[in-house]
Parts: sequence; C-alpha cells; structure tokens
Amino acid sequence: MIQADDGPNPTARDDSAEALAYTPIHALAERLRERTLTAVALLDAYLDRIRRYDAKLHAYVALDEGAARIAADCADRALKAGRRLGPLHGIPIALKDLVEIEGTITTGGSMFWRERVSPLSATLVQRLRAAGMIVIGKTHMVEFAFGSWGTHVTMGAPWNPWDMDVQRTPGGSSSGSGVAVAAALAPAAIGSDTGGSVRIPAALCGIVGLKTTVGRVSNHGTLALSETLDTIGPLTRAVEDAALLLSALHGPDVNDPRTLAQAPSDVLSDLKTPVVGLRLAVLPPAELGEVDPEVMSAFDAALDSLRGLGARIDTLRLPVSFASLAELTGKIIAAEGYALHRAWIDRDDLPFDPDVRARLRAGRTISAADYIGVRAQRRRLRHEVDRLLCDFDALLLPSTPLAAIPLSGVDQSQSPMSRLTRPINLLDLCALSLPCGFTRAGLPISLQICGRGFEEARILRIGWAFENATDWHMRRPRLP
Repeated sequence: MIQADDGPNPTARDDSAEALAYTPIHALAERLRERTLTAVALLDAYLDRIRRYDAKLHAYVALDEGAARIAADCADRALKAGRRLGPLHGIPIALKDLVEIEGTITTGGSMFWRERVSPLSATLVQRLRAAGMIVIGKTHMVEFAFGSWGTHVTMGAPWNPWDMDVQRTPGGSSSGSGVAVAAALAPAAIGSDTGGSVRIPAALCGIVGLKTTVGRVSNHGTLALSETLDTIGPLTRAVEDAALLLSALHGPDVNDPRTLAQAPSDVLSDLKTPVVGLRLAVLPPAELGEVDPEVMSAFDAALDSLRGLGARIDTLRLPVSFASLAELTGKIIAAEGYALHRAWIDRDDLPFDPDVRARLRAGRTISAADYIGVRAQRRRLRHEVDRLLCDFDALLLPSTPLAAIPLSGVDQSQSPMSRLTRPINLLDLCALSLPCGFTRAGLPISLQICGRGFEEARILRIGWAFENATDWHMRRPRLP
C-alpha cells in the first residue's frame, strides 16, 4: 500500500520546514507581506528539499541558485522598504524547459539541444519577474513536448512522488513541473498544454493544472510543438494559486498576435462566489470510453459534491464522438510537430528519444490535403460545440481514464492518458484539472472542469468551490 500524508492534521508529521514548503502561494504571500517570513528563507526551504529529494525525483534539469538568491534578497529589500509588487512578490517558481531565459540553456527536453543558448526571455518570464517571482530553475519534460506518459529514454523520466518504491508515470509532457509541485520542490511551476500536457501531470501527481485558451497567455519565447494548439498554463497546489498566476501571465502581447483580440480578464474578483444555480454538463458514459472503475467512482462522487453545492448537472451529447476528436487532435500535433522538427528528426544518428522520434515521424505521412481537411473539420466542430456549450457553465470530465501506472507497463504505441484531454485542445476550450479522490493504492484521481474559450474565470470559480468543499488537495505524498 502506498502511503500518503493527509496534509495539516494532528497525525501528520510535525515538520515546520515541510509545512512551509507545502503552504499554498496565497498563504505564503500573506506571510511575506506581514514579514513573518522572508523570501530568502522561503527559497532556502525549497532548495533544501531539492537537495534532499531531487536526485531520485529527477524533476529539475537545471537550477539557477545564484540568480535566485540575488532575486530573493532584492525581494526582501523591496518588502522591507514597503515596495510590494503584489501577491506573487518573493514567491519561487519552476519553469518547464521549453521556456526561454536569455543567456541560459533551453533544451526542449532534447539531448540534441543540450548546448542551445536562449537568445531572449519569454514574455511569461518577463511578466513573472515583474510580479516579483523568483525563478528556481528548469524542469524536465518529454522531448519536444510530445508525449502524455511522461517518459524519457535519453534524459530520464521524473519519478511520480506518490509511489517512492515503484517508478510510475508522472504524466507528460510537463512531467518535471508536475513532480516538482507535488513533492514541494517548488510552490508552483509553468507547463505547456498541446493535448493535455499541463492537465495530465497535474492529474497523475495530485495537484492543480490550468489549460488556458489559445491567445490568453503569450507563447512568445516558448519552444513550439503545434502552432495551432500550444498553450501555456500554471501547475499549483491550490486553485486560488492558479488564478493568481493566470492574473500575472495573461494579457495582450505584441509578440503574439493571438493575444491582441482579447482584453485582460479579472479572474480573482468572483473566484469565491458560490456556484448555486450553475448548469454543468457531463457526457454520456459511453462517450468516455474505457475508464477505470475507481476513477469513475471518484468522478461520480465529485458530481455529487457539486450537486450538493447547488449546481445542476445535465447530460450533453456532442455532434461527434469524443474519441474521434482526440484522433483529429493527434493528427494536427503530428503534422505540425514534424514540420517544425523535420530538419533533424529524420536522422538516425542524433540522440533522440526513440518513442518521440516515432511519433514525430508519423507526421510526414499526413498529406497537405489531409491536414487542410482536418483544420476545416476543427473550425466546423469548434463552432458546433461552442453553440452547444452556450447553454452550460462548464463541461465535467475525468482528467485521465486511469491513475498513474508503473513505467514498466507503459505501451508507447497507445496514448490513453490524453484521450479525455486532447479534444479540449481541438475545440479551443479552457480546462482545469484538480484532485477529486485517490485509488485504494493511494494514487491521485482528478476532475477536469472545461469551459468555453476565455472563460477561465468561471472554471476557476467552480474549481475553487469544489476544492473548498473537499479535502483531496490537502493530501501529500510521503517522501522518505
């Protein structure tokens, strides 16, 4: 039986350093504001955990301790002088290794790019730093962000902290970001989501992950997989923390034209508004395909919790099967990923993960006519499904059809973990994954709350209500 701590309760370990590391951002921010905690002490707490645990967990590909210490000291000086930049001031954060920071190595998870120096800093880095956040380092990821299991043959897979005896899938492609937050090696991390790459690690690692709408957060300065579907989003341990990060990250950016069509949104003012009267949708059970019974039981219990909060839940039928939507998403990712990487992915003499190489090479079999046809289908389906969702406040799904499995049981020819997430990318919706239960073996199960494009504020509100009506988010893995 896998053991886990249930969070702050009388029987949990009384370890002040660990309690600090697992404290959510919004509570840390209050302590920093009141100056009962310093940014330097907070950074030290996470660096100490990284030194203790990351040799096995393998969440980080690189640390920048020197720059982080300088930033933490500057944050403390500003706080002492009364110059607080906001609720993220002095808070550390980890970045997926596809986020560019000028002058540092950004590998995109590839040994092929192990000496690639970033020529610029991503817009999201500039915005996080402007909010006073402190970058700890870069996290491991599936090579070129193409894979939902979280495995990596050449650079190593991060270790899901919910089972320290058997290495299990951490979820991909933002695998290191999910592990870092779940094991409290950082209070938050940035991931990217093209077919589920924020939500799947969040689900398998028992944390919160927000998939944003294309155009909500700038992609400028992040390495691409699919120009059509790539999005950036936060991984945190609380819904409120995800909302705080979204507030700092989103907004127009002249370097990403897709962000210019949408005005900034206030995602915090209604976050804690009750969900009484909201109408939520679920799909017919057959549309979900094969789902592990424990996952389905936890999902049904989550629906009961939301009904208890006053929400109404009705069944929605889509114009096409959910499985066909996932298949269309895969074709776009493969075609666009191959177009980006074809100059080197066809070579056999370079150190690529063979599983990722095979997935990318599949894109060369998709003809221009087929690709154009898929894009046309996507436009039509986006319109049809958006029209159906007008009658609902959100669509509810399990995040993944099963909990984390041992790496030894992974079949790289199959991608079940992304079956319930990919359609959300195809339809350009936003989605939030958050804990809704655990298996009998102690592995996290996750609820996915999906909204229409640019309705992040609403799904965060629903997520906050569910989180605060349950205690799943308070559990934490037991590290040795």
